[in-house]
Amino acid sequence: MAKLPPGTVSVIFIAQRTKEDADGYAAAADAMDRLAAQQPGYIGMESVRGQDGLGITVSYWESDAHAKAWRDNPYHAATRDAGRDRWYSYYSLHVAEVTRSYDWQKP
Repeated sequence: MAKLPPGTVSVIFIAQRTKEDADGYAAAADAMDRLAAQQPGYIGMESVRGQDGLGITVSYWESDAHAKAWRDNPYHAATRDAGRDRWYSYYSLHVAEVTRSYDWQKP
């Protein structure tokens, strides 16, 4: 991810996956990635998942209003409900504003 401008809103989603319906989860995650990228104010997303099923996804938005609009998107809401029902044993969500952003790359 490139350097982010101050004021960018980061939505940090930390979730523990169940072992249930891996194919359905993969399809839904792919669909949500594509849908989020089409939303106004979307900047980008980074995601990692360990072998134990614990994952962290951070999405970046131009403003809190844009992040809330994504939260309220009906397709996203339906997928969130499916996640609560099948794909996650728990999750935490944190919203933060970027005040500084740095990049470094090995030459």
